[in-house]
Amino acid sequence: MSSRYGIIPRLKRKKIQETLATGKRMDGRGLGDYREISIRTGIIEKAEGSAEVYLGETRVLVGIKIGVGAPFEDTPDEGVLVCNAEFVPVASPAFEPGPPDEKSIELARVVDRGLRSAEVVDFSKLCIIPGKKVYVVHVDLYILNHAGNLIDASAVAALAALRGAMKPVYKIEDDEAVLTEKKEPLKVRKLPVAVTIAKIGESFVVDPSADEEEVMDARLTVTVDDDGNICTLQKSGSEGLTLDEIKKAINIAVEKAPEIRAKITGSE
Repeated sequence: MSSRYGIIPRLKRKKIQETLATGKRMDGRGLGDYREISIRTGIIEKAEGSAEVYLGETRVLVGIKIGVGAPFEDTPDEGVLVCNAEFVPVASPAFEPGPPDEKSIELARVVDRGLRSAEVVDFSKLCIIPGKKVYVVHVDLYILNHAGNLIDASAVAALAALRGAMKPVYKIEDDEAVLTEKKEPLKVRKLPVAVTIAKIGESFVVDPSADEEEVMDARLTVTVDDDGNICTLQKSGSEGLTLDEIKKAINIAVEKAPEIRAKITGSE
């Protein structure tokens, strides 16, 4: 048994591994089963888009704010996407008040990469005045309860919020962007789903709970687009993964992604 675990985590890990060996998990799920997912959208009145997601007892709220700003120098005719994550202290004893820590920065980065890599929106359509003014889409993640697998819950919430987002319409007058009273859909064109797999001993489990994350050896998050293409991979955990193990996790993710995507679109 690895020395990186304290006495209680070692006992917990032993019990979890014994249960996994039977093909079940401590909460009764199979190794490839997600917890129940529920999604509510349009719950923040003043946001351009919003969604609240429960993944089991994990709870994430996402607000979309769409403004106008300067483009990046290397993409002068494309809009900007910015993801931020805030861990509300009451969500977990491990969360403390203060500036963003490593975990919140990593969460925002993983969600951001998944959205960008899949080109969830056509950023060229978010240009108002090339080189001067573009739409800036802020995706703000708020972790309200942490019961495991924040990445998948946050990715689902971000996609659900973006799907319902309405952006303000600007018109050009004297080479300036002038806000009108009109709004139009943001037009999400792809739904890149994040699927997280944890390795515990010799077992691979989908959608790890907080207890499973505490004793896992490694974790791999695979973002899969609508066509089954791999957009991003994010590895974490103290142990490495072999190439065969990575391939196994990717195959699991490709198989599970349509199930999660159907939850977002309501077509399950």
